[in-house]
Amino acid sequence: MNIWLARVFALLGIVFTLLGVLWSLQGADLIHLEPIACVANCEPLTGPSTTWLLTGLATVVIGLIVTIGCFRYLKRERKMRKTQV
Repeated sequence: MNIWLARVFALLGIVFTLLGVLWSLQGADLIHLEPIACVANCEPLTGPSTTWLLTGLATVVIGLIVTIGCFRYLKRERKMRKTQV
């Protein structure tokens, strides 16, 4: 894997994690946000939503796996470069 590609995936993993946290908090009815960009007849989420809570938690887990994997790869690459010099 290319170092730049690993950095891009790490950034995407961080974005996924933050988005998952937002969805989880909305699903747990701890944050209330009005819809910003709507294509159809959108209504704000009212009350707790198990679907959004589980979707958010799954997104957090996937985001953390991608982020941690990329940081481990970058750390290993940095260590290999130091030993080659």
